[in-house]
Amino acid sequence: MATDSRQLWLRLFLPFAAGYFLSYVFRTANAVIGPVLARDLGLADNALGLLTSTYFLAFGAAQLPLGILLDRFGPRRVEAALLLVAAAGAVVFALSGTLAGLAVGRALIGLGVSACLMASFKAFSQWFPPERQASLTGWIMASGGLGALAAAKPLELALGIAGWREIVLALAVITVLVAAGLWWLVPDKPVAESGASLGEQFAGVRQIFSSRHFWRYGPLAFWLTGGFMAVQGLWATRWMTVIEDMNRAAIAARLTWISGAMLAGFLFMGFFATGLVRRGVRLENIYLIAMLAAIAGLASLALFPAHGGDLLWPLLGVCFSLSNIAYSLVSQGFPPDLSGRVNTALNLLVFAGAFGLQWGLGVLVDLLQSAGWTAATAYRAAFLSLLAGQATAFAWLLASRRRN
Repeated sequence: MATDSRQLWLRLFLPFAAGYFLSYVFRTANAVIGPVLARDLGLADNALGLLTSTYFLAFGAAQLPLGILLDRFGPRRVEAALLLVAAAGAVVFALSGTLAGLAVGRALIGLGVSACLMASFKAFSQWFPPERQASLTGWIMASGGLGALAAAKPLELALGIAGWREIVLALAVITVLVAAGLWWLVPDKPVAESGASLGEQFAGVRQIFSSRHFWRYGPLAFWLTGGFMAVQGLWATRWMTVIEDMNRAAIAARLTWISGAMLAGFLFMGFFATGLVRRGVRLENIYLIAMLAAIAGLASLALFPAHGGDLLWPLLGVCFSLSNIAYSLVSQGFPPDLSGRVNTALNLLVFAGAFGLQWGLGVLVDLLQSAGWTAATAYRAAFLSLLAGQATAFAWLLASRRRN
C-alpha cells in the first residue's frame, strides 16, 4: 500500500509541479526580459507595463469558468489542453515584432497557465484526505518558487548565450512536453463525481461574491498579493535600475534572493503549517503578522530607498508566500463542494490586482514624469500609492474581524 501511495503521489505531484513551475517562469520572466524588450522595441514604461500585465488579465478572466471546467472535465484534461494554448502563446510572443503581437502572445500564455495551481488543488482534493492538503499546497507552491528562481539569475545567464526570442521558443517546447506528461501520466478519479448543473454552479459563484466573509480577505488579496506579483513581474527591476542604479547582473542576483525567500516561505507552509495548526496556532494570526510585515517592508523601501534593499526585498518575498494562506482562510467559510469556486474567485481578485496595478503603476510613472517629476520621484510616488492601498485593505480586514 505504501508503494502504491508513493507512486500515486509521484504521478500526481510531479506533472502538476512541472506545470506550476512553468507558470511562474512565464509570470516573472519579463522582469529580466522586459528591459531587453524595451530597448529592442523602444517601449515606454506604460507600454511595457501593459504588455507584461496582459498575462494577468487573461489569467484572471479565466478563473471563474475554470472552476466549472475543472469540476466537469477533471484537472488532467483541463490543464493539459490549456498548456497547449500557453505553448502557442509563447510561439506568438517569440515571433512578434509589434506591441500588439507581443500582447496577444502574452495573453495566450496567461490563459494557458491559468489552471496550473487550481488544477493541482482539484486533483489533490480528489485523491488525498483533508489533513494532507496544507502540506501539499506548500509543496506545489514551492515548485512555483523554483520557477521564480529559474526566471531570475539563470534566465539572465541564458540571455548572455541566446536571444530572448530563442529562449521563449525553448519554453514553448518544454510546455508541450509538460502537457504531454499531464495527459499520459496523471490518473483520472475512477469514480466520477456527480456534477451540479450549470445553474447550480453559477448560483454557488453568486453565493461566494455576496459573502461578507469572502470580502474580508478580497481587498488585501487584490492590493497585497496581486500588488507583489505586479511588482515582482516588472517594477522591481525598474525600481532597482532607476532608484538604486544597479546593473543587470546585480538585479538578477537580487531577484534570485527574492525568489529564494519565496521558496523558503512555501517550504515553511509545506513542513510546518499542519503541525502549527495541531498545536493551536491560528493560521489567521500567521497571515496577519506576515501581511503587517509586508506593509512595513514596502513602507521602508519607499521612504528610505537607499537602505536595506538586500533584506527588505526578500522579506517581501517571504510575506508574499505566506499571503497564500488566504486561500485556506477563505475556503473555511464555505462548504467543501464550493472550495474550487472559492479558490478561483479569490484568484480572480489576485490577478485583477496584478493586472491593474502592473499597468497602473506604469501609467502613473509616465504621467508624473510628463508633469516634470524626476524618474526616481515618480517611482517612489507610485510605490507609496501601492502602499496606501495595501494599508487601507489591511485596516479593512482588521475592522471586519472585530465586527465578526
